[in-house]
Amino acid sequence: MDAEYVAERERLIAEDRQWRVDALALGQATEAERKADEIVRKLRAQENETVWGPNAPPIPGSLHLFPGMGFLTARETILKTKVYSILSKMPKGGVLHAHLDAMVDARVLLDLALKYPAYHVRTDVSLTTETISTTLPEFSLLKENEWTAPASLTAETYTPGSWVPLAQARAAFDPSLGGPEGFDKWVIGALTINPTEAYHTHNTTDKIWSKFQSTFAGLNRYLPLWTEYIRQFFLSSVEDGISYVEPRIPFFCKYMIGADGEENVPHREWLIAFDRVVNEVKVALANQGRADEFVGSKIIYSALRNCTPDELEWYLEDCIALKQEFPHLICGFDLVGHEDPLNPLTYYMGPLKMFVKRQKELGLDIPFIFHAGETLGDGSPADMNLYDAILLGTKRIGHGFSLVKHPRIMELCRERQIAVEVCPISNEILRYTGSMPMHPLPILMNQGIHVALSSDDPAIFGNMGLSFDFFQVLVSSEVTGLITLKEMARDSIKYSCLDPDERARALSLYDKRWLTFVDWVVDTFGEGSTAYADRN
Repeated sequence: MDAEYVAERERLIAEDRQWRVDALALGQATEAERKADEIVRKLRAQENETVWGPNAPPIPGSLHLFPGMGFLTARETILKTKVYSILSKMPKGGVLHAHLDAMVDARVLLDLALKYPAYHVRTDVSLTTETISTTLPEFSLLKENEWTAPASLTAETYTPGSWVPLAQARAAFDPSLGGPEGFDKWVIGALTINPTEAYHTHNTTDKIWSKFQSTFAGLNRYLPLWTEYIRQFFLSSVEDGISYVEPRIPFFCKYMIGADGEENVPHREWLIAFDRVVNEVKVALANQGRADEFVGSKIIYSALRNCTPDELEWYLEDCIALKQEFPHLICGFDLVGHEDPLNPLTYYMGPLKMFVKRQKELGLDIPFIFHAGETLGDGSPADMNLYDAILLGTKRIGHGFSLVKHPRIMELCRERQIAVEVCPISNEILRYTGSMPMHPLPILMNQGIHVALSSDDPAIFGNMGLSFDFFQVLVSSEVTGLITLKEMARDSIKYSCLDPDERARALSLYDKRWLTFVDWVVDTFGEGSTAYADRN
């Protein structure tokens, strides 16, 4: 190509990319950042051939390998890559789209439940080699005077529907079904989605949502366990480089079960426990010299979008009351659930507009942070939720998968600085996209719409933390590099519900950690390093 054509081509590419959310960051990148970005790009290109290319070793259960392929099939291979080893060390900023009921690894949740004798389990049939694959466990917390005598779910004498102490059910699980380890596998399988379910037996959005909803077993509706569950959520997030979390807490159950087995713990007690654990984790990390690694947490109050407008009024008033008592914790309101079959935002317009009016009267600020457009529809009620979310003044958009079908809404998101909480792996497993190269995320970024990568329900999907989501995004785009990921991480802080002073501090701490990370990448994988010598 002649020089004039090359120059014209470069100008066109630059013009095309000037809208991208990382355009300014790329122009202002330091020498160390450019080196680290180049290192990661080279490693990605190398692994595209050696790990994901046509001559790469096969992955069980998959005929076709490619970067960004189905996560559940590729997960164990991802863990072995150098790119993942780098991203696992990267500071991630915040998680802005996280459903608290699915934020702790299923194995950890089961171990927590096994500590408490109040937990019981039952099935509607006796478990055998013929029935175990199609039978789900049902869990309950019983009062002490209702605790049952030791028994076994797998005994011939088991009466279907009768409760068995959880720990005893595990200990007495029939050896022909794997014994205690077989029990664990069975329970964890019920709490998670596996590759066969995601890509074969439940390979439509309706089918996989049916499986997805069945995984919420209610194991964490017990206050003694709940406090430990929250602690695990915070600590596991910190270990993955996440410094701030904004979980959506489901308040549709009006009471939690207390230590006495009574279902009488009101929402304010939940927040008292949540606040206590936040502070305890901060103190524990400070004592380890790691105070800068955890900024804290705020809560998005969530109701389920199958309630009636009258019921929603109760939840909205409850949200206001909690905001008045815990102004530092309650930071937003959302309606959650499967958008396609459940009620659209228009169904709740009366209570939602009254909520805005009530806040003005009381001098409160509880922004809407709506799920909207988590659908394959075009003009369907779920797709139309995007218009109502904008008109109601949503602070961010949860998922927004169908957003790219709406040029004016994308323009408004850019103008009004409305960030989108994008959950790549969740979207893929729930069958909104077949793989990451097909995901609309690059369209959002190319239109200058800010994005906060999130994990959604990682306990169910197996994408704990954020490293896997960052990985899938990075390997699926030739344009996206390490500096792009930095912008997404910073945006998760910039578009959070942190107060201005808190946000400024969090960004300052992030930038400090980022510089340390960049230097580590260059020292560990750059020229002259052992990793560089091994690669060449």
